[in-house]
Amino acid sequence: MNTNPINLAVRFLLEIAMLITLGYWGWHVNTGWLQYTAAAGLPIIAATLWGVFRIPNDPKPAHVAVPGIVRLLLEWMLFGVAVLALFAMGYFALSLIMGITLKLHYIVSYDRTWAMLQNKPYNGFKTNS
Repeated sequence: MNTNPINLAVRFLLEIAMLITLGYWGWHVNTGWLQYTAAAGLPIIAATLWGVFRIPNDPKPAHVAVPGIVRLLLEWMLFGVAVLALFAMGYFALSLIMGITLKLHYIVSYDRTWAMLQNKPYNGFKTNS
């Protein structure tokens, strides 16, 4: 189910929402030049972590291959920070919507999530070409 196009689109939108939220939060909680640094730096750091630390069978090559549980914890940490940032800024409904959507996404992606929790290679991205 993880490779369903609708699920992949939801995942992509969640990733974009996470990056936007981190940037907005960085702008919101700082003043002066720190606003610019945090607004740009937090999404850059998150995107770098997201792109560098991968499980071996992700669609793109792993720059740094990590066990599935480490990757899953990284994803949950970044998404969790975004949900908490929305909550801290007073966007309670948005934080709830994002949190519920994330839970549903990981439930629908049970095959990938379960393989990562067991630290098994996830073969769902492999194609027969």
